[in-house]
Amino acid sequence: MKRMLAIVIGLMLCFSASAALADCGKVTIGEMNWGSAQVIANVEKFVLEVGYGCQVELIQTSTVPAVTSMVEKGEPDVASEVWINSVKEVFNKGVADGRVVSAGNILKDGGVESWWIPKYFSEANPDIKTIQDVIANAQKFKDPEDPSKGRFYSCPSGWACKIINNNLFRAYGMEQSFNNFDPGSAEGLAGSIAKAYERKEPW
Repeated sequence: MKRMLAIVIGLMLCFSASAALADCGKVTIGEMNWGSAQVIANVEKFVLEVGYGCQVELIQTSTVPAVTSMVEKGEPDVASEVWINSVKEVFNKGVADGRVVSAGNILKDGGVESWWIPKYFSEANPDIKTIQDVIANAQKFKDPEDPSKGRFYSCPSGWACKIINNNLFRAYGMEQSFNNFDPGSAEGLAGSIAKAYERKEPW
C-alpha cells in the first residue's frame, strides 16, 4: 500500500511538473543590489529555468523601486528579499488590493534593521548602550578624515535604509558630533566592517 501510494504521488508530481513546464513562460526576478538577495535571485533563476523550463530575466533593482513597480505595474514577478520597513505602506496596500502576495520569510527568522557596534567594542565600553551614549562618546568613533567628529557608517546611496538613517541622524542631532559617511557600495560597507574587526577598532 505504501509503495502504491508513493507511485501515485510520484505520478502526480510528474504531471504537475509537466503542466508547469508547459505554462511557465517568461518570469522576471528583481535582483537587489546586495549579496544575500543576489544569491537568492540566482538560485531562483536556476530552479525556474532547469526545473520548470521558464525563461527567466533578472532585473537590477532595489527595495523601493521593486515594490513600487510590483504594486503599480505587476513587474517584476518576484522580489526575493524585500525589507518591508522601507516600503510598509505601499506593500500593505498592494497586499490589501491583491496586487502582491507575501510568500514567506526568505531569511528564516526575518531580517533585523538596527544600528550596530562590534561586540568587542561593547565589552570594552559597557557604559555605551544607547544612541545617546554613542553620541556622548563620539570621539571614540573618530572620523579619520575629520578627527573633530566621529564617523557614522550609513547604508550606501540607493538603499532604502540610507533614507531612514539620514532621517534618524538628523532627528538625534548627530550632525553636531558625527559625520554621516556613505560607504559607496555594499562592498564598501562590508569592507569597512571587516577592516574594523581585523584591527579591533570602534565602528
